[in-house]
Amino acid sequence: MKRQELLYQKDKRFHLVIPESALLIRYCGPSGMLAQLDRLTTLSNLPNVRLGIIGSRTQYVVGPWHGFWLRDNDSVVIETYSAELRLAQPEEVALYGKVFEHLSSIASYDRAARAIITRLADDLAAELSATDE
Repeated sequence: MKRQELLYQKDKRFHLVIPESALLIRYCGPSGMLAQLDRLTTLSNLPNVRLGIIGSRTQYVVGPWHGFWLRDNDSVVIETYSAELRLAQPEEVALYGKVFEHLSSIASYDRAARAIITRLADDLAAELSATDE
């Protein structure tokens, strides 16, 4: 939650790219997942947040093998199960910059990204109503 507070600071800008498959991972039940998808939709409307979602049918040239955060092109942060890695060598930062450019170029944004989120939310809502019957 503390990290999310940063998203509301108007002097900060964020460009996020998420594969659709990451939105399907069940860290909680359907109602919790619906809340998470709703949160993403809300965040995608913030003026300082650009949210891209790579649809499941999109062909990758470079795959999203692990999550990473580019910090103003000065460093790259990678979280593993046991540590947080910080890469600061210019050639490593440049490589991750190229990977991010590729991933962001194949992502859907704005209404198209929200359409993906809505489709996933509709599937979860149908699942919830089926269990209520």
